[in-house]
Amino acid sequence: MTPANKWYVPWDDALIRQYDVTAPRYTSYPTAAQFQLLAPKKVQEHLDRQRPVTDPLSLYLHIPFCQHICFYCACNKIATKDRSRADGYLDMIEREMALQARNFGHRPISQLHLGGGTPTFLSNGQMTRLLDLVAVYFDWDPVNQPGEFSIELDPRETSDEMLQLLRRRDFNRLSFGVQDFDPRTQVAINRVQSFELVQHKVAAARDLGFNSISFDLICGLPHQTSASFARTWEQTLSLSPERISLYNYAHLPDRFKPQRRIDPASMPSADTKLHILRDSIELLQQAGYLYVGMDHFAKPSDALATALQEGSLQRNFQGYSTKAETDMLALGVSSISQIDGVYLQNHHDVETYDALLGQSQLAINRGVFLTADDKVRQWIIGQLACQGRLSLTEVSARFDIDAPTYFRHAWAELGKLVEHELVTIDVDLVTIRPLGRLLLRPILVTFDAYFRPGTADRFSKVL
Repeated sequence: MTPANKWYVPWDDALIRQYDVTAPRYTSYPTAAQFQLLAPKKVQEHLDRQRPVTDPLSLYLHIPFCQHICFYCACNKIATKDRSRADGYLDMIEREMALQARNFGHRPISQLHLGGGTPTFLSNGQMTRLLDLVAVYFDWDPVNQPGEFSIELDPRETSDEMLQLLRRRDFNRLSFGVQDFDPRTQVAINRVQSFELVQHKVAAARDLGFNSISFDLICGLPHQTSASFARTWEQTLSLSPERISLYNYAHLPDRFKPQRRIDPASMPSADTKLHILRDSIELLQQAGYLYVGMDHFAKPSDALATALQEGSLQRNFQGYSTKAETDMLALGVSSISQIDGVYLQNHHDVETYDALLGQSQLAINRGVFLTADDKVRQWIIGQLACQGRLSLTEVSARFDIDAPTYFRHAWAELGKLVEHELVTIDVDLVTIRPLGRLLLRPILVTFDAYFRPGTADRFSKVL
């Protein structure tokens, strides 16, 4: 990988420090910060209108249980060692499936993703039941309708038998939560898992024929140094995952109680963290990975890199995805659906979620119906984040507006980014430059009608 490669992302220390601000990650627009309470009748009327639609569907299932709590975690989860609790939760999921199948059951499932929590908290029998329910209530036929079927894995909670079950049910992608291989860091975040354990699980998955394996790592955790993380990269690259997500740890103990168990004094300084990120990005590119954008890397042969190069990349609540403009139906407590211009989030509280489903009501609590302005900006942010370009002529034609006039203030803001070589502007065409791909979030903020610097503390830093 050399700077001559058009996908190569350089590092400019001074500019990166200048633009290392807090900003949304834009897994949605509007972001979840704009979600409000929704009237059930209005939600149901919108869902009823989906019945004639036959386009493929992405399905997400949220499994909130964890046997162990990782101290860095900001996810919605339920800590328990009682695996029988999952039986009652699957009853709830089935009731929700039955309600949603009226509107979505006929649409072919092109993507299926299980997240959490820890999805492999489920026993083999419970997992079998869950996948059987998907096949009963939805048009999920992996043999005749190939797609991307994936699951998030905790190596400590995933048996070889579970891997075999998932492969028999035509899952083809696995995402391993690694975070860091350094033993001292693992103890500090309460996630002790040896390299040998992960190595065994990856080897077993490859033997079974999983064609894409992803690793999640986190920068900014306790006791991390440039040297310790370099060792983690050496071990990671020896396992050759197809995709890598390198997340920036945001320490927000006032919002996420488990993070109070992390000693701030043990965390790397801002300078050390930036050095770790710089070295990581350069190392991954030298190893042949493409920087897809916002923490995501992929081998050139992986479907995510192909989507980047072909212009079919999209971004949703799971990060970057390969299926552009596909509705996503999300089931389970706290999950967020994206359906035809509406975001819908279920209740976070499992008791409320259960009670509403028990009354044959959907458990949707919050969300947002996109305005005409939201839809224009959502499309623009998606174009810049995924395709790296934006044509105002195309915006004008697609949305029947005078885009140059509509976005004259944003255009003026982009002029500052041109000076720093983050973007180029050619008449009405904006193109993200290589360094701009690393600093996407400050660019996207330009088109965010809701973002105010005074509210930035609810978001993580760019790097």
